[in-house]
Amino acid sequence: MIDIKKLRDDFDATAAALARRGVEKERCGKARDLDAKRRELLAETEALKAKRNSASKQIGRIAKEGGDIAAAKEEMRKVGDRIAEIDRELAEVEKELKETLLMIPNLPAPEIPTGLDSSSNLEVRKVGEWKDPDFKILDHMAIGEKLGIFDFPRGVKLTGTGFPIILGQGAKLQRALIQYMLDVHCREQGYTEMLPPFVVNSDSMTGTGQLPKFAEDLYHCQIDDFWLIPTAEVPVTNYYRDDILNVKDLPIKLTAYTPCFRREAGSAGKMTRGMLRVHQFDKVEMVNFVHPDTSFDQLEILVKEAEAILTGLGLHFRVLQLCSGDMGFSAAKCYDLELWAPGEQQWLEVSSCSCFTDYQARRLNCRFRDTDGKTKFVHTLNGSGVALPRLMVALLEQHQNADGSVTIPEVLRPYMGGVEKLLPVK
Repeated sequence: MIDIKKLRDDFDATAAALARRGVEKERCGKARDLDAKRRELLAETEALKAKRNSASKQIGRIAKEGGDIAAAKEEMRKVGDRIAEIDRELAEVEKELKETLLMIPNLPAPEIPTGLDSSSNLEVRKVGEWKDPDFKILDHMAIGEKLGIFDFPRGVKLTGTGFPIILGQGAKLQRALIQYMLDVHCREQGYTEMLPPFVVNSDSMTGTGQLPKFAEDLYHCQIDDFWLIPTAEVPVTNYYRDDILNVKDLPIKLTAYTPCFRREAGSAGKMTRGMLRVHQFDKVEMVNFVHPDTSFDQLEILVKEAEAILTGLGLHFRVLQLCSGDMGFSAAKCYDLELWAPGEQQWLEVSSCSCFTDYQARRLNCRFRDTDGKTKFVHTLNGSGVALPRLMVALLEQHQNADGSVTIPEVLRPYMGGVEKLLPVK
């Protein structure tokens, strides 16, 4: 969550920054006023407790001397009643303040473009080239049918819409992509691999910003109060919840493969064909814990690390800097990597790389001890390295051949037993 001191000490500038993300000034004002009320109640209760402590000593002396303490005791009873009343009121104010702060997004970095939706995003660069071949380009569903690698109807039968089945050489390709990405991140980019739980508790979801804002988009097991993870970011980032890290260990770079589960309740009407939008999918995630002085520089490195995956696969993609209104809730600055899907004739997001500054760390209570001996909130970053469904779509469509086969990128062939192409089934 944001630092309440920013609303307390520089309200107008903070509210103006949040307005770039569509946050009403009234919501900022509510948080500021609740904070002021909280501090007012704390000051009153501390003064009353000091008065009670002083009076208790005085009453003791009077009683020891045989004096009348009835009036003083009655006054202290009233003081005690007021302290109890303040404690109840304070608990309510603190609860409402926390709920209000949890619904306020992170402050956008000053340099990012202002806008309410993706139309204001900036294209930073294109990587690679794409030229339409001299044969009819098929979309991933048509290619998949020729290859026999997708079964959407049986996925619906087993579970429902948005839960595809990947078969045979398609399943092997998916597994190869996962292994390739993990190897690049760990062998070449300095990451430590983690295999985390695929379900987490509510504290974990709150720590990374999924709760309470996006509850309706998540799968929840009410009996145990467990949530299916929407991304490995949740368990991996929460790994250091309530910890104090050593500054000498920063940056810490963790990567994980997990399945991801998203209800996406608000997605009706968006593209839902085939693998374009699914409720269960595989993804490799990168998470960084860094010193505050280096976080935005580290974001640029993180983007390059995600780009390396796509470049290695010989794919044409672009990098976008997201505007203030299109970023994730917890992000201060974000880049999207989008692959060109010629069969779909559109760009498909496969990675979002975000710097969260100390926003997640405040929720997580994740700190580090700096060289001056003081504890400070760490900065967190994460990026997809990368999500599989749309990667599979773009790979099949960009590397398709006239005979219906798909050329396997050279870097994947060792994971595919040396196979060079996915061939149509007979």
